[in-house]
Amino acid sequence: MKWLAVVAAVVVFAALFVARAARAGDLPIAGQPAPDFQLPDQHGAQHALTDYRGKWLVLYFYPKDDTPGCTQEACTFRDDLNQLTAIGAQVVGVSVDDTNSHAKFAKKYHLPFPLLADKDGKVAESYGALLNLGLIKVARRFTFLIDPQGKISRLYLSVETSRHSKEIIEDLKKLASVEKP
Repeated sequence: MKWLAVVAAVVVFAALFVARAARAGDLPIAGQPAPDFQLPDQHGAQHALTDYRGKWLVLYFYPKDDTPGCTQEACTFRDDLNQLTAIGAQVVGVSVDDTNSHAKFAKKYHLPFPLLADKDGKVAESYGALLNLGLIKVARRFTFLIDPQGKISRLYLSVETSRHSKEIIEDLKKLASVEKP
């Protein structure tokens, strides 16, 4: 019976590995308007892209609440949030988990930013971040830096969770200095 579980785990892992390259939607490109969204956060409040006009938006997609990589990424954003807001940026996380899962995750790790519930994966798909394996849908670990006018400024498709927020802070400082006359 154990061998059956091992075989099933290997098959699932192989399917995830092979499907990792497949995306459900096209990636938006830098310079184009960011795809619109309207999703509930961990408290049930609705958030839309237009809510963030006039500010930089760090819109990060992640696979699953309370998993090691996702927790590390969320906690580094939490720990660096003062630096990000000082530059004029807001942080918003998105996954296909529901609002209850997000609420538990945010409470457990004291996450002070919105975690949006994209239960049907439509927003992740519009950003090219949905990994659809048929019965299983997860968001890929992609981040989009959206400028104050609502256009995509940078895409991060290969994320190192332990230093991702620092990378964004460095990029934001450069971008903010270019914007100043």
